[in-house]
Amino acid sequence: MKNMYETEKATETAILVSLSSRETSPTQAELFLDELASLCTTLGIEVAERIVVPVVQMNPKYLLGSGKAQEISDLAERSNADYIVFDDTISPSQQRNLERLSGRCVIDRQEIILEIFSEHARTREAILQVGLARMEYSLPRLTRAWTHLSRQRGGTRGTRGEGETQLEMDRRVVLRKITKLKRELEKLQSQRETRRKQRRGIPIPTGAIVGYTNAGKSSLLNAMTKAEVKVEDQLFATLDPTTRSLRLSGGTKILLTDTVGFIRKLPHNLVDAFHSTLEETAAADFLIHILDASNPEVEQHLHTTWEVLSELEMDETPSIVVFNKIDLCDDPFVLEQLRNQHPEAVFTSLRRGVGVDALAAKIERLLFENSPQVVFRFPLHRFDLVAEVHRSGKVLEEKYLDGYVILEAQVPFKLKNKFTDYLSA
Repeated sequence: MKNMYETEKATETAILVSLSSRETSPTQAELFLDELASLCTTLGIEVAERIVVPVVQMNPKYLLGSGKAQEISDLAERSNADYIVFDDTISPSQQRNLERLSGRCVIDRQEIILEIFSEHARTREAILQVGLARMEYSLPRLTRAWTHLSRQRGGTRGTRGEGETQLEMDRRVVLRKITKLKRELEKLQSQRETRRKQRRGIPIPTGAIVGYTNAGKSSLLNAMTKAEVKVEDQLFATLDPTTRSLRLSGGTKILLTDTVGFIRKLPHNLVDAFHSTLEETAAADFLIHILDASNPEVEQHLHTTWEVLSELEMDETPSIVVFNKIDLCDDPFVLEQLRNQHPEAVFTSLRRGVGVDALAAKIERLLFENSPQVVFRFPLHRFDLVAEVHRSGKVLEEKYLDGYVILEAQVPFKLKNKFTDYLSA
């Protein structure tokens, strides 16, 4: 991550700051720092110090009190840290004030996440989406880059300072870039919607793998479909949706899509920018909601994911909850508690292949427990349609009568709707 201040150190370091309040206990604030530390590690930033600051009322100048702000500044000086990173969102003016006080680059959780997304974007659409989110984030912070110019001192009377002129020029440039990025994204989103409509015409059940970042979504896709999606033990390793096919034990073919991970306080401009990508989730017939069972904040992660799904109006989509990484759970009581609280969930260790068959069986039950049982009557020469029912449904009986193939089967609703003309009266 590029620093606004030059450094000769091989590794960049940071002071991490989290606030405790009436809403956030000191223990919870410490857990938030654990996650912030993981985000920083993903960027290659080492944690020099971490501090939880109790706050009764937010300070408009520094977010926290001036005494605490000075204490953090002194801590950064003593530890020779490159960054001061806040878990809470800081305003552009608070950012400037803290940087003037500390002489350090001050950033918040939102900027860290944006930087991670920027590093991990691979496809054209993901690069544009991240670019748009970063531009919208940076627009109100442009002043920060021009504190060294005369705008801070003020121009001569009746004229505008050099910094102010440059700032206005920069703002216009950024606004033009935002407009351009939005237009390019609209074109790509239109193409994505066309592909999505084509897939809807294919009567194959589709599932989306959702969940908190680094819970094991890509590992699940690989374990279920024998795909070779890149798997890394870091946050937001996957930004671009990947779809693979899978045939269940009963012969039914389904599609599974690995999606971008969710996280607490996911920046709204990122949610907006990635809306078209998240719509892949909205098009799914069912969800596989995966969680890291070994994480002490697993219930909070579950809540966060449901919040995002609710924003996407997807909280009513049929879903299967999967608790992964059970081999990393040190406390058997915690695991037993999860099993008691979520009796319908599947428990897996994907890296050891534990629970994969149970999950496949659960998917099959989910698909067919509410699917209609119908009788199709196909002409003998339409074996392509017979084969499609075998691929996408569960054939209960097959017989040949008077030049027709009679199939009694449980099928997805979209297959029934596609073959309405062949339904037996």
